[in-house]
Amino acid sequence: MNLDPELLKILVCPETKAPLVQEGDSLVSTDPATRRRYRIEEGIPVLLIDEAETLEEAEWAAIMERHGITLPGEEAGE
Repeated sequence: MNLDPELLKILVCPETKAPLVQEGDSLVSTDPATRRRYRIEEGIPVLLIDEAETLEEAEWAAIMERHGITLPGEEAGE
C-alpha cells in the first residue's frame, strides 16, 4: 500500500528529522548514520524509534539507490 505522496513529503525520521522513502510496507530514513526502517501497519506509519529496525549498510544503500538518492561521498554520474 502506497502512502499519499503529500503525506510522505511531510513525514520525517523522528530521531534525525531526515526525509523518509517508502520501501514496500515500511519507511526508510535517508540518514546514513542511523539507517532506520519504520513499519507501516494498516496504512499507518509507526514512527517509534524503539520499534524501528536498523538496516545493514549494504541493504540501506541499495534502497537509497533504488530511490535515486545519492549517497554521501558519491558524486552524481559516478
